[in-house]
Amino acid sequence: MIDTPSSLPANLPDDMRAVEIAEPGGPSVLTATRRPVPRPQAGEILIAVEAAGVNRPDVLQRSGVYPPPPGASDLPGLEVAGRVVMSSVGARFQPGDEVCALANGGGYAEYCAIPAAQALPIPGDLSMIEAAGLPETFFTVWTNLFERAALGAGERLLVHGGTGGIGTTAIQLARQRGVRVFTTAGSDAKCQACRDLGAEVAINYRSDAFDEAIMAATDGEGVDVVLDMVGGDYVKKNLTILRPEGRLVQIAFLASPKIEFNMLPIMLKRLTVTGSTLRPQSVEAKARIAAALEQEVWPLIASRTIGPVMDSTYSLADAAAAHARMESGDHIGKIVLSVK
Repeated sequence: MIDTPSSLPANLPDDMRAVEIAEPGGPSVLTATRRPVPRPQAGEILIAVEAAGVNRPDVLQRSGVYPPPPGASDLPGLEVAGRVVMSSVGARFQPGDEVCALANGGGYAEYCAIPAAQALPIPGDLSMIEAAGLPETFFTVWTNLFERAALGAGERLLVHGGTGGIGTTAIQLARQRGVRVFTTAGSDAKCQACRDLGAEVAINYRSDAFDEAIMAATDGEGVDVVLDMVGGDYVKKNLTILRPEGRLVQIAFLASPKIEFNMLPIMLKRLTVTGSTLRPQSVEAKARIAAALEQEVWPLIASRTIGPVMDSTYSLADAAAAHARMESGDHIGKIVLSVK
C-alpha cells in the first residue's frame, strides 16, 4: 500500500507494453512502444490491465482533435478491466481485487494508474473482456440521461446511433426504467438489433428522415428526451421533435458543433438544451457517478438483466485494426482490446 508515489513492488517490471499515438492521423499512427510502468499517486490504484475498451474519444484523440486533459497520460484508453497490484492507503480496493475502471487516459497498456474512486468491482461473472466495455458507456449514459435529463418512467427517448456502445447501453438502461425507446441506426440489420435490445421503433436514417418518422410513430407528439452525438443539422430536427418541457442532451459531435438555429421553439416549448463530456470532470464528480451506478445498475449487470453488447476483440498490438473497425461504422456494441 502507498500514500505517496513510490517504487514499484519487486515482482513488477519497470516497463510495459503500450500503444501510443505517434502523430495525429489515421489508425496506422497507433504504434507499439514500451513505457515505464506508471507510479500511482496518492488516492490511486495501479491496475494490471487485462482488457481495455475502445471508444470514440480514443479515435478523436488519435485524430488530434481531443487532447488529454492536463496531467493525464498521453496514451489512449479510457476504460480498463484487470487486477489491482498497488493500492493507496485508505483505498477501497486492495492488491488482487478484480475491477473495471474509468481512466483519464493510459488504458492501452499493460498497467494503468487510476483514481480508486473511479473503479468498481466487476459485476457478477462477467469476463475481463466484457467488464472493460462497461465504464465509459455506463458512466456517460447514466449521468446524461438520468441525472442531467432526469429521464423518467413513461417518457419517450430518442437515442441516435442505437448500435454503438453508448446506444446499446442507453436502450437497455432506459427500458429497464420504464422508458419508451426510439432509436436511429444506419442499416436495417442494425435497426433490428436495436429492436432486439428493446427499442420500440428503430429508424434507418439512411433511408428515412428520422424527424418525420418519429412524429409519425408518436401521432405527432414527439419525444421527451433526445440523446445525440451527431450535432450538425440534427440539432434543428431534434428540437422540432421534442415535446413541451423536452430535453436535448448533446454528448458528442460527429458532424459539427457549430450550427445556427431558431431560439423561438426552445422558448415556446420550454425546452432544455444540455450536454457534457466525461473526461474533464473531477475525480469527485466521477466518484459520485460510480456510486450511483454501483447501487442502481451493477445489480442488473450482475444478474445479466442488462450488459455490454460485445462486437469484437483485438489484441493490444492490433489497436489500429480496432480503430479501423470503429471508424467503419459496421460494429454493433463494444470493441475491446485484449491486453493480457
